[in-house]
Amino acid sequence: MSHNELRVRPISSTEHTAFLATAQDVSFLQRPEWAQVKGGWRGESLGWFDSDTLVGVALVLHRHAPVIKKTLAYIPDGPVIDFTVYDPQSALSILASYLKNRGAFQLRLGPGLTVRTWGAAAVRKSFGKEEFASLDDLETASVNDDARKLNEALDRMGFTKQDVGMDFAAGQPEYVARVALQDAEGNQLDTDQVMASYSSTTRNETRKSLKSELKVEVGETKDMARFHALYNHTAERQEFTGRPLSYFEKMHTVLNAAVPGSCTLYIASHEGVDLASAIVLRSSNLAWYLYGASSSEQRKLFAPKALMHHMISDSTDDGCRYLDQGGVSATLDGAHHLAGLTKFKTNTGCDIVQTNGEWDLALNKPLAWAFEKYMNWRQK
Repeated sequence: MSHNELRVRPISSTEHTAFLATAQDVSFLQRPEWAQVKGGWRGESLGWFDSDTLVGVALVLHRHAPVIKKTLAYIPDGPVIDFTVYDPQSALSILASYLKNRGAFQLRLGPGLTVRTWGAAAVRKSFGKEEFASLDDLETASVNDDARKLNEALDRMGFTKQDVGMDFAAGQPEYVARVALQDAEGNQLDTDQVMASYSSTTRNETRKSLKSELKVEVGETKDMARFHALYNHTAERQEFTGRPLSYFEKMHTVLNAAVPGSCTLYIASHEGVDLASAIVLRSSNLAWYLYGASSSEQRKLFAPKALMHHMISDSTDDGCRYLDQGGVSATLDGAHHLAGLTKFKTNTGCDIVQTNGEWDLALNKPLAWAFEKYMNWRQK
């Protein structure tokens, strides 16, 4: 379809939010308020117009490169525009030109569409078998031609896909784990139907958690300190560097001020002792289990399983298509250091989804080359 009138210009947060209210499958990373949460980046709302009609939007996060006064322009999990209606080469060329003229040396985006899906049970069964080194060796449950064609269009435009290998890159992961909350026809599943995709062990542990005397509550911003205490304990146990309490308090405050109920804090406790906590974000018809934390105490109460059940039940009630549980590796090698993560997530009913991945377009080739060298040096 030809749309010669398509143009890009800045839009207000109000216009941006109003457009998103009419769209489905909108990532929280594309909401204008996310720029307030994401420290170190400057947010800009841009819109595509077909004549005078707003037909697509993008939250662009700008980060100044060291020394030079130009920016890396990053569109995480977006943009929000229908590429089956508007030619991606035309729409993205207009966007790239706009950003280049305003001082961006590189455009990075991750459209976030589903390219391929592998069922939870099939992935579970294939782990550690010699004939299956990676997901590429496993038959897919479904393939999305529109997402595949978008990748081909990006390649033709000169975008370079980030090669993450079997590990994670710094941005949004290409492979993610998602619990389906709707069937293929779009009918909402109930919690028993969702639990049917669990491994038998996880299903039994979930049932035990629901019969226990655990108290599960939805917390307020002031309760984020309870989450953070468990989060610090988890960070110490798993040897990662956590974020400060202020980050989570800001996330909860900012997101719920923009869309009430979009950021939910869950806490599971027993006899006044907090055992597990989780943060779930919801946007349009999608949900993300973004952060989780748990105590080393009272493991046999399976508090994280009780929280998962409540997340799924609430997300189903909200009409969500899936509950995203974050990135995984494409490996099926049981000896790989990320294999345990995929095993754990498929045991909790997660299908493994390959998204478009993240792509880079150099708008100023010498500066983009220098920036890549600098980043590679920093990561050594």
